[in-house]
Amino acid sequence: MALIRPAYLSTLHPSHVLRVATYNIHKGVRGVGPRKRLEIHNLGLGVEALDADLVFLQEVRLLNRAEARKFPDTLVGWPRMPQADYLAPEGYEVAYRTNATTRHGEHGNALLSRWPLGDIGHHDVSDHRFEQRGLLHVPVQWQGERIHAIVAHFGLMHASRVRQVQRLAAFIEAEVPKGELLIVAGDFNDWGDKLDALMHGSGLARAWVDGDPQTRGHTFPSRLPVFSMDRIYTRGLHCVSTSVPRGAAWARMSDHLPLVAELALD
Repeated sequence: MALIRPAYLSTLHPSHVLRVATYNIHKGVRGVGPRKRLEIHNLGLGVEALDADLVFLQEVRLLNRAEARKFPDTLVGWPRMPQADYLAPEGYEVAYRTNATTRHGEHGNALLSRWPLGDIGHHDVSDHRFEQRGLLHVPVQWQGERIHAIVAHFGLMHASRVRQVQRLAAFIEAEVPKGELLIVAGDFNDWGDKLDALMHGSGLARAWVDGDPQTRGHTFPSRLPVFSMDRIYTRGLHCVSTSVPRGAAWARMSDHLPLVAELALD
């Protein structure tokens, strides 16, 4: 792994900048059959190397009995704790809620935070019984400001995603006071870049720097990224910079690459 652990709770960005990352970790496992391999330990190094104040994670396993049997608990085996707790750098707070319950376990969304967290909420936005989807909502205290963080993972069909944006908008209207800062980040599965206008209608702006090439935000598939599936949307904050870590080490850990944005107050 060509990744370097930063010093304990170090920050390489100015204190007035909030560094945010979103990452679909593919449940910490890659490959199929006899070629299946455990990547959760490498992902732990990767998450720490991002040096983000907030890390929005999708496809995070609370537990999976089948995978735990396949990868016995050794130094590089299946962790004995939930994946969100395992991935959190030292000193970070963790929020997790389950989206989907399967035969062998559960998985969902998580938020890792360098800053104090408030009450953890969850809102079901499943559109049909074949895809269990949810929103993880957590207030974060940052530099005397309260920021509402929402981790999202939308469906595979466009019509489902449209309805999920509508449910997200209704949730924000009901649960996030007007005028308070908001970040919505996650895997939107938006192959055709059709959701930005709908998100804008909900008062959210995509974290992007004018003039940056569109390819800068490509995160999927990780080995040859051509789609901007992973997004960060904000209210009350503007985007200073975006980046996507690339290279062989990142490409092997998940089918997605992480998206990182540096944000500042409007």
